[in-house]
Amino acid sequence: MVTMTEVARTAGVSVSTVSHVVNGTRLVAPATRERVQHAMDLLGYKHQPTARSLSAGTNRTIGLAITVATNPYWVELIQGIDREATRAGLNTIIVDTRDDARHESVAVANLLAHRIEGLIIAPADGWRDLTLPMLRDHALPYVLVDRITPELRVDQVGVENEAATTAIIDHLISLGHTRIGMLSGIPGLSTSAERLRGYQQAHHRADLPADPELVRVGSSSSDGGRRATWELLQLEDRPTALFAANNSMTIGALAALNAAKVAVPKDMALAAFDDFTWADLFSPGLTTVAQPSAAIGARAVQLLLRRMNDPDAPPQTIRLPAEIMHRQSCGCVSR
Repeated sequence: MVTMTEVARTAGVSVSTVSHVVNGTRLVAPATRERVQHAMDLLGYKHQPTARSLSAGTNRTIGLAITVATNPYWVELIQGIDREATRAGLNTIIVDTRDDARHESVAVANLLAHRIEGLIIAPADGWRDLTLPMLRDHALPYVLVDRITPELRVDQVGVENEAATTAIIDHLISLGHTRIGMLSGIPGLSTSAERLRGYQQAHHRADLPADPELVRVGSSSSDGGRRATWELLQLEDRPTALFAANNSMTIGALAALNAAKVAVPKDMALAAFDDFTWADLFSPGLTTVAQPSAAIGARAVQLLLRRMNDPDAPPQTIRLPAEIMHRQSCGCVSR
């Protein structure tokens, strides 16, 4: 069965754009709409519109509220969700939260207006004040993806952020680095907090002080990563290794290091959370933590189906392991 992901790839647009075309949830430029329609015709994509489902008395449509940034991690996560939803016979409407709680609440309200049957959400900081009450009021089945909230008894799935970060910082320490800079993600997100704890845990285990001056907020963006790396380079006792806590910040870090003529790994070792499909094509190849993003997306759909079929089932929190991809940017030989 042809999926939205395949249509998006053929049309050269995002999955969310395809979703807007087939579900009518947002205006799409005529030329883009025509490109998407041509791709659907070419591939033989079959879609059951929400309106048709409602007229039949059923609505096999779920919502996905997520940032649709160009970060490859999110793209692969959406693909995993789309494939598993299609396999289960579900339609998917995707809305962009822009990682902003207010925008997220409006986007979710729009999904609720389409009478979705369930929701997968990567919650923004502040979602518990705006979006969560709305979900509870509607008694809507939902699953948190990527950003786990341990204190809530809800279905959620993500990666082992803390353990994976501890492991990669352990590796940098084993190579002799005692001053390791960290580019941290958006404040308030569970992923940012967990990766920071992993960084601190590795220092604690090695009996090394975790100098707070070496941790800079990069806000999970390329521009933020560039700025934070530049700040670290200005320190009198600057780090000898750098850990970027997501792949957008890694791009910014590489730009700053290149501009400052700091060679990797000769002048500074570099490791990052999130793998790229092209990470081994960089020179040197990037040492990264690879998340099973497509598997996380698939498990989120499975959890949601379980919740939709059995509202009283005990909530599950699933953590999938990550894998460290050893390449040359950390200063060792690829494995």
